[in-house]
Formats: sequence, structure tokens, C-alpha cells
Amino acid sequence: MSKVKQRYDRLPYPTVVVIGGGFAGLEVIRGLDGKPFKVLLLDKQNHHCFQPLLYQVATASLSADSIAHPFRRTVAPMDNVAFRMCTVQRVDPAAKLVHTDRGSFGYDKLIIATGSTTNFFNNARMEQEAMQLKSISQALDIRSDFLQDFESALYAQDEAGQRRYLNFIIVGAGPTGVEMAGALAEIRRTVLKREYRELESERMQIWLVDGNDRVLNSFSEASSAQALRYLKDMGVHVKLNARVVSYDGEQVVFMDGTTMEANTLLWAAGVKGALIPGLEAAEVPKANRYRVDRTNRLEGFPDIHVLGDVALMSEEGRWERGHPQVAPAAVQQAKLLVRNLLREAEGKALLPFAYRDKGSMATIGRYKAVVDVGRLHFGGLIAWLGWMFVHLMSLVGYRNRLQVLFNWAWKYMSWKNTIRLIIRPYVRKATPVE
Repeated sequence: MSKVKQRYDRLPYPTVVVIGGGFAGLEVIRGLDGKPFKVLLLDKQNHHCFQPLLYQVATASLSADSIAHPFRRTVAPMDNVAFRMCTVQRVDPAAKLVHTDRGSFGYDKLIIATGSTTNFFNNARMEQEAMQLKSISQALDIRSDFLQDFESALYAQDEAGQRRYLNFIIVGAGPTGVEMAGALAEIRRTVLKREYRELESERMQIWLVDGNDRVLNSFSEASSAQALRYLKDMGVHVKLNARVVSYDGEQVVFMDGTTMEANTLLWAAGVKGALIPGLEAAEVPKANRYRVDRTNRLEGFPDIHVLGDVALMSEEGRWERGHPQVAPAAVQQAKLLVRNLLREAEGKALLPFAYRDKGSMATIGRYKAVVDVGRLHFGGLIAWLGWMFVHLMSLVGYRNRLQVLFNWAWKYMSWKNTIRLIIRPYVRKATPVE
């Protein structure tokens, strides 16, 4: 046993186990660095993923490593923090144990920051056939898929076959769907037109589908309308008040009975909390989140705290039904929890959480973005530059920031998506015959 491990094992502090290294989990371990706690981070991946830029990995603008940061690079300088890569299987709150595929870990305090997963609303066939965008591996699948579709379209014997390969349907007109649609529209205008000259670029059709009556439904009406104008100007077909009921890998069926042929469907219509077996007593099934109090303590479990997307906290006023499942809410909750853990250790009263909404932003394309900050709503160049600055500074690590900045600068000057490589071909899963 190494001296470093011996020192860590002998720390005379309460053990804090953190499940999940997303925005909230990472903020917690940073806040507890050097504090009188023995911290253990558990995650099934060995890296933190900056999810707001996943769509740029999926559309070949950024490489995967530019938005990922190894946990061990973060944890290595922290004497009181350790990391274990494992899959959490269940929690035993009575025994204060976290069971994983690599053994069990005891805790004095447990912090659950597992984030969210794609919500297919119990549509098992859709979950099997549609593509989703919640991880780097999924982003790489999407990148390979659309590049493979371009190549396959060249072999299609007729126009209908080409259109099926070049028809891209995105379900969900929130920030992810809008940004993905805009990025694909730019690819059609640049990459497809210039580098696949044997294809008629106008045959590539991008459809953005949503059951609401406007895109970016959580934004202001002004920003929503401006985003819609941007999308239409870029040639994206926007289909609102429409619900997709089924997809078999080739044909999309809408609730009104209409159909559409498409080889690729990206599902971005919602998320749900990533729950862990063993804590069913605190689950809110309808929301698929855990009920917590104003200090993020899990209801009925005083030694367990829940943060971010998976936490459902009621706050008087605007947030009675819970906070939005976005990174700023997770980070704010994590920062307060660190303060409260230190206050609790000192015998002080815990402070209640109050969410500060810093606004919303989404980018659609070059010079095209929308921003809501309080009563201020604006778009265009200033919003686009603001979006880039905020996302650049939110990345973990200086290397990632420099790499992303360089890629953005090159793309701006060259009008090219730089990472157009099919390194890992995407193979569709075989669908069982019913």
C-alpha cells in the first residue's frame, strides 16, 4: 500500500461520498478540498463532460477531449479527496453503504449528484431507435452517423433514397434541439455543398419538431420568436404543435397520422433524473427526482443530500414546482451545501437555498444567438459573442479553453467543421421482430 493511500485511509474526518462528477459533484469536491472531510468521488466515467458543448462534438466542430477533463487531474493535488471509477448499483441508507460493481463504500455523508438521462416517456421503441445526446460516446455516434449518411447517400439509386439518408429529424425544440438544428444547417451550407459536390445539397432537410407552440419554450416570447426567425432563415423546417408517437428506424409517425421518412432521428424532447435503487421512499415518480428540503437534504434521510437535476426542491414563488434542470442551479446548490457542511461541523444553523436565475442563452449559428437576462432580451452578434465567452470560461481546465478557442477561431476563418472523421463507425442495433 502506497504512503499516499495510507495517509488518505487514516484521515480522522467524516467520510463524504459523492456520486457523480458533473457540475454539482465537481463543485463539491473542489469546495471540500483541504477541509476536515474525507471525500470519495464515484463515477462510471473517468472524466467530467461539459454537456452544453456536446452538440459541437456531434457536429464535428470540436474534438471529444476538448470538452472532457479527467477526474484524476482534478483530484490528484487534493490530499483529502480520492476517486473511484465504478457503476453505482444501489444505496443502503440503513447500513450507510453505497454498493457498486467494484465493491461497497461506507459513508457518514452521502451526496447524490447523478444528473439526468434522456426522457423517452416510456416509449421503449423510440428509446431503441432514436439517437440521444447526453454523453461523449453518444455525440461521437451522432457524428459518425451523419457522416456515414452522407457517404451512403452517394450510393442511393434514386432521389427518394438520397432524401431518406439526408433527412434529419430533431424532436424537441429546447436549447439542445435548436442548437443542433442550427449546426446541421451550417453543415449543409458549407461541408455538404463544397465537399459532397455529387449530391444536391438542398436534398438535405432538417426538421425541428416540438409539441409546444414555439421553440425555446422556457425562454421569453421575444427570444423564442427571434430564434424561430434564425432557424427559418437557415432553412430549418420547424414543425410545432406536433407530437411524434413512433419511429422504426426509417419512418416517423406523428400523432395526427402523418408520416415522414428519415434514417436519423435525434431525441431531445426532455430529461429525467438519474435515480439510484434503494431510495425509493424519497422519489417523486411523476418528476423522476428526489424530494429534498431547502438545504438539499433528502426527505427522510438526514445524512443524504441530493443536488442538481435529480433534486426536486420547492421554493416559494417562481420555483414552487422545482428548479430548472440546468448547470447554474446545480452549481449554486453545491456551493451552498459545502458551506452548510462546514457550518454543521461547527455546530451552526444551516442556510436555506435560494436560486438566483442568471438568465438563459442559446446559439443557432454564426452571429445568431438569443439571450434572456432578467427583463433584458437580445440577440445577434452581441448575444453570440456572449454565449461563446460564457461557455468558454465555464470549461474545466485551461487546456480545454485554449483548444476550444482555437477550434472556434479556425472554424470562423475557414467555415469548416474540422473533425469530420469516422474513427468509430456507428452500427445501428438490430431491432427484434415482434
